[in-house]
Amino acid sequence: MVKLFRLVYFITLFAERKPVFMSDNKLTKKQNLLQGVKFALFSASAGIIEVASFALFNEVAELPYWPAYLIALALSVLYNFTLNRRFTFKSANNIPVAMLKVALFYCVFTPLSTWGGARVEAMGVNEYIVLACTMALNFVTEFLFCRFIVYRGSINTNDLAQKELEKEKEKEKGENK
Repeated sequence: MVKLFRLVYFITLFAERKPVFMSDNKLTKKQNLLQGVKFALFSASAGIIEVASFALFNEVAELPYWPAYLIALALSVLYNFTLNRRFTFKSANNIPVAMLKVALFYCVFTPLSTWGGARVEAMGVNEYIVLACTMALNFVTEFLFCRFIVYRGSINTNDLAQKELEKEKEKEKGENK
């Protein structure tokens, strides 16, 4: 498994064709905090999608844990990727490359969380408790992966970020007069 993670990591580094140690422009404390809050809010809304779709597949369609979880996870990942790329990390990087990196993250996370969740649920733990714990683990690991691997070097590069930068420059010019 460690070899798979290393392979995923190196593929993501070479896919973007940037120096390995290239860093983002330094974000202010306020920008870092705002980024974390946005990620948490978008993840919470994605969590609602995941729980609602899981409940639908688990209770209405009566699917076993693992297919209900996988479908719900896929729906929430697509939603979360779209919003976080645009509004949280404000990245203008190549969408297919960014999506490939996220897909590679889930190539590791999904089998482990599906297998582990099914095992824990089989031991008698309520499937919604298993889902909540898995979602919490996903929240933390995905934020770190997105922040430091997927969007490394491309944070605040999209049109929204450029407009904010222009507003800040105009505000500074007004204050200097």
